[in-house]
Amino acid sequence: MLTARKDTDYLNGVPELLLLRLLARQPMHGYELVQGIRLCTGGVLAFGEGCVYPILHRLEAEGLLTGTREAVGGRSRVVYRLTPAGGERLAAASARWAAVGAAVAGALRGVGDAAPGLG
Repeated sequence: MLTARKDTDYLNGVPELLLLRLLARQPMHGYELVQGIRLCTGGVLAFGEGCVYPILHRLEAEGLLTGTREAVGGRSRVVYRLTPAGGERLAAASARWAAVGAAVAGALRGVGDAAPGLG
């Protein structure tokens, strides 16, 4: 029996890319980022705090983000900002995803030579 794959099975690296992109626009705290992903993808993608916060902590440890505790709406929150190194990672990841997306779209349209035995 075949098991159905979840959309998230195909999304390795996407949460990081989206977090970096959102933070390139403006500093945000974790909950804003969770909501931002949902909004900027039209609700197609939704990653919960359990996915987002570990990625934020890893990116901060790698020097791609900085997090500072600030008062936001009367609450103390960690607000994340992209570092120059984070901007470089975003540019590289965006280029990779654009190439992958174009390759997959081409394959789905049947562009290019068929694999042996499939033509």
